Amino acid sequence: MAENTGQERTEEPTEKRLEDSRRKGQVARSKELNTFVVMISGAALLMLAGQRMLEESIHLFRSQFSLTRDQVFDSNVLVTQLSQSILSGFSSIIPLLIVTILAAFVGSISSGGWIFSFQAITPKFERFDPIKGVGRLFSMRSLVELVKALLKVTLVLGVMVILFQIFFDEFLELNREPLQSAVSHAAKLIGVSFLVLCCSLVVIVAIDVPFQNWNHKRQLKMTRQEVKDEAKERDGNPEVKGRIKRLQTEMAQQRMMEKVPTADVIVTNPTHFAVALRYDPEKGQAPRVVAKGKDIIAAKIRSLAKGAKIPLVTAPPLARALYSSVKLDAEIPKELYLAVAQVLAYVYQLNQMHGSSTEYPVPPEDLPVPEHLIKSMDHHE
Repeated sequence: MAENTGQERTEEPTEKRLEDSRRKGQVARSKELNTFVVMISGAALLMLAGQRMLEESIHLFRSQFSLTRDQVFDSNVLVTQLSQSILSGFSSIIPLLIVTILAAFVGSISSGGWIFSFQAITPKFERFDPIKGVGRLFSMRSLVELVKALLKVTLVLGVMVILFQIFFDEFLELNREPLQSAVSHAAKLIGVSFLVLCCSLVVIVAIDVPFQNWNHKRQLKMTRQEVKDEAKERDGNPEVKGRIKRLQTEMAQQRMMEKVPTADVIVTNPTHFAVALRYDPEKGQAPRVVAKGKDIIAAKIRSLAKGAKIPLVTAPPLARALYSSVKLDAEIPKELYLAVAQVLAYVYQLNQMHGSSTEYPVPPEDLPVPEHLIKSMDHHE
């Protein structure tokens, strides 16, 4: 889609883009961090339990070489001895295996978090394409990996040279110590050296982790068209949203029109505005606006009112104030109580005169409508 537009990927990846990438198993991973955690954990365990593991190994070797003549020529004894030796040797390294496995798990999720994706383990046959393979061989990623490898080798060799100079005399003195003491001393020196070498890898990790995070976001960068397409997909097509909004408006107007026949009076402008009022004295509430509209909607309200024989009262200031200051299905404000009361009194007189020879009541004029309500309507227009 956007890849073929020729646009540059200059926009930061959105949350949806990052989440989609995560579902595919594409997260920022640092192999150097994983290697460092595994090695430093193993080195720390060797420093803490290396002495005991060494003693168990020495005891194991001694027991294997302490055989009688009859045991040497008895194949059953040798098989049993070998089985016991394997179990003893394996049990002595079980702590190291457990720590290494846990460290590998922790190291892998420490950068990018825990994630499991079937898409990540699905075979991708395009990886077997030799042309693409050559392209990956000379890619920026391969160059970075080469630089890291050279830096790692240089760093480790430099630290080894420094350690060799520091412990050189101690290593020479080992041949003067008794065997048991020399082996223990040598294991300690090797453990300390291994721990220091592992700690030196912090420099590589400090470079690799930020680089992997930066490179991951760089690969997920988007073009402006992709951002627009994603926003359109997330928020919906504007044309569809507009149609839905029109349908909702039409439904709301239809429900409003159904309430017009229940009104007590329609206050008009007389042509631009129409507001339907309903008053229920039994509930003891103020009159409510059950329908309102202007222009075409006002004409529909007047037409329905005439069909239902609802009185229409022409009161332009009151109609404008009701339309602008009162929401649908809401009670009128206190400032309009007196004006609406005069209109309802007029309607009551009209209803009372049906079938009688009484003269028609005079429509209310000069209704007390506050100026600020009328001015708010002018501002609204």
